[in-house]
Amino acid sequence: MDAGAVITILALLFFAFVALGVYVTAKVVGAAKRGVERTVTQARRTVEDTTLRAKSYGQGGVGGELAQLRLALRTSMRATQEALQAGAAEDASLSESLALFRRLSAHGRELDDELKRLEREPDRATVASLLPGLRDRTERITHSAESLRWAARDRANKFAEDDLDILSAQIDMEAGALRHWSADAPGAGPDHEAGTVADAAGSAQRTAGAPAEQFWAEPDQAPEQSAPGQQQAITARDPRRETAYPWQKSARPETSN
Repeated sequence: MDAGAVITILALLFFAFVALGVYVTAKVVGAAKRGVERTVTQARRTVEDTTLRAKSYGQGGVGGELAQLRLALRTSMRATQEALQAGAAEDASLSESLALFRRLSAHGRELDDELKRLEREPDRATVASLLPGLRDRTERITHSAESLRWAARDRANKFAEDDLDILSAQIDMEAGALRHWSADAPGAGPDHEAGTVADAAGSAQRTAGAPAEQFWAEPDQAPEQSAPGQQQAITARDPRRETAYPWQKSARPETSN
């Protein structure tokens, strides 16, 4: 390969790295800018809501009622938006509800802007005459938003209750299967019960002496070498002690005289 080709390849690699760096930088700057805009918007919304709350409680007359209408409108719309967005992430059927809410939001923003303009209107008599209509529009919008919000919550609760009912039924069936043993099973009887108690006592002693990491270790993990004087982890089951059921008496290993 001649020097010209090498220089061309190096130049292409250089420009590729530069383009990649510019792209990554633009992405990072855009994400940071959007984060700052969200933070500023959230801070502005918080300040405005606090101001409206203070006016609604501390200011009487037309100004106080306008603040109450704006606060009720914004609170209801925000709660509905959060509920629908959270539900749509798990339930795709709420997409139509979100589309309806976007249309409702357009009316809500229009009303909020109008109420905000009327707060600065010096002619309080004219504003007072408009209050009944503004109050009616606010109630209609908030009622529609609340209908969507509670319907979405009722739907989520219904699905959760149905899933819990199915899970409870499955657990009851499993519990019944675990308790289903026959009194006529081989080895059942007083001797079997005494042996079971003895085996359970021995198992409890072994469990108490075993370290927690060995007791909770996965079955396919190799046991660690224990120090002298400590209990060794069982690596394989003795086929002579194999039992058909956990409640049967363990077979005794044969011993030679």
